[in-house]
Amino acid sequence: MLAQNYPNPFNPTTTIHFSIAQQSPVSLEVFNTLGQRVATLVDEERPPGTYSERFDGTRLASGVYICRLKAGNFTAAQKMVLLR
Repeated sequence: MLAQNYPNPFNPTTTIHFSIAQQSPVSLEVFNTLGQRVATLVDEERPPGTYSERFDGTRLASGVYICRLKAGNFTAAQKMVLLR
């Protein structure tokens, strides 16, 4: 499960919460609206549990970004808004 980041909108940092039900490779990435990956927050095998990752958008422009979680066969995405 991928929860909505908090705070949203954010400037310049936000926290992303997610949980996984079974051990699996986990990928948590942030994309811009053009589909370009701007950050990889997690790219590793993780055991079941609940996690929090901090995203720092200091070097990014204001706008909408997409946070995508992949864990095993599960995929979810959430919109995030960076306001300066």
